[in-house]
Amino acid sequence: MSIQSLLHGIDQLSKSVGHAFAWCIVVLTVGTTYEVFVRYVLNDPTSWAFDMSFILYGGLFLMSGAYALSRGAHVRGDVFYRLMPPRVQGSLELVLYVIFFFPGVIALMYSGWSYGTESMRIGEVSVNSPVGVPIWQLKMIIPAAGAMLALQGIAEMLRCVVCIRTGAWPERLHDVEEMELSILKQAEEEARMNKIAALSGEAK
Repeated sequence: MSIQSLLHGIDQLSKSVGHAFAWCIVVLTVGTTYEVFVRYVLNDPTSWAFDMSFILYGGLFLMSGAYALSRGAHVRGDVFYRLMPPRVQGSLELVLYVIFFFPGVIALMYSGWSYGTESMRIGEVSVNSPVGVPIWQLKMIIPAAGAMLALQGIAEMLRCVVCIRTGAWPERLHDVEEMELSILKQAEEEARMNKIAALSGEAK
């Protein structure tokens, strides 16, 4: 298996998990809309809406981290970084992954496992509602999220190594992107085609 195939395989796993948990948004929207309706129209608020919202949002937030990392979507201060040559970028990122990223992710997995298994052992429920909504399953997601981040972090470190060796960042899987990026790419492609057409006209 080539490094590129390995990178795309890990990216695809992160994408699949991220897309699966994205459905939490639909359930969260429907549940919140129902809560607003019964609370303000029927004057009969639910006893589970608050717990539902933080469980679904928490699960979405945790399990989308690796997906966001695979797409380079995490916030970063790249005022100077973007001006650096690719090999310098790769070297800098590799060092930062070793010093900051992996210690934090390992701590997340270790502490999250203890936290989650203890919550599952006692069958922990929410204290925010009288119906006792179970919340141990959300806490068990914490070490799983850490494991996904660690796997994607390995892929990102491999990308850094490839970049240092070749001087160019390896290709990522295509996925949804910001509208302004699509417009910018379209404008760049149109400018390139216009330039080619103009050069062809001059040649004739």
